[in-house]
Amino acid sequence: MTDTQKKASGAPSLSVFFPAYNDEGSIARLIHEALALLPRLTNDYEVIVINDGSSDGTAALLDELARRQPRLRIVHHPRNRGYGGALRSGFEHAAKDLVFYTDGDGQYDVGELVKLIPLMTEEVDVVNGYKIKRSDARRRIVLGAVYKFTARCLFGLPIRDVDCDFRLMRRKVIQGIELTSTSGVVCTEMIYKLRAAECRFAETPVHHYPRLHGQSQFFTLRRVARTGYDFFRLWLKLVVAQRLNFVAIWKRKPLAGTTSA
Repeated sequence: MTDTQKKASGAPSLSVFFPAYNDEGSIARLIHEALALLPRLTNDYEVIVINDGSSDGTAALLDELARRQPRLRIVHHPRNRGYGGALRSGFEHAAKDLVFYTDGDGQYDVGELVKLIPLMTEEVDVVNGYKIKRSDARRRIVLGAVYKFTARCLFGLPIRDVDCDFRLMRRKVIQGIELTSTSGVVCTEMIYKLRAAECRFAETPVHHYPRLHGQSQFFTLRRVARTGYDFFRLWLKLVVAQRLNFVAIWKRKPLAGTTSA
């Protein structure tokens, strides 16, 4: 047995999943890269793709790959559930000790998972990447920066880049919280609720690459408006309502030294 095999045999089991929506041009490469990498990290692994109602050739391509790759599982959504719906589905289907996900559009390097694994110590529950430099159009970079800053301020998030979908988590912690968002706001909801559950975080820089195939489904006026609406509704639900409830409870407490009638 080689040193790599010995290391892999004692490592935690690992689920890797990719949410995919019209990613026919990029998803096969990600799958092949993951299947080549994972045997170096653990002997117990699976790769899952959540096909979120794609209208291109993604579904047929994935089914063909799954016939040839026994470690690959495909979950098809008959209709698009949104990014939040795709992530929730991935978390629900993951069966291993650790869960890693990144987007199916190929803007992150799956190989950089090796940077996250050593940070997943006994004192850590979530390892989050943060982009060294964002490789997108200027408009998306600006909007992304505004979103990250606002999310950190309003929700008190413990990480610097909530918009970086390159995450490794313990399955028990991600399956221990309830996610409700269907849009990209799900990432803010997820990190906020993990923090509220007293999860411990680590971070590491990762590269971000230009999108080579297809186009982002996010930057249309309708989707940006929907994300903004979902974001502030989530803030009202999780942060404002919680504070109001705390104030109401505090006001009902009797003063020290007093007794109720």
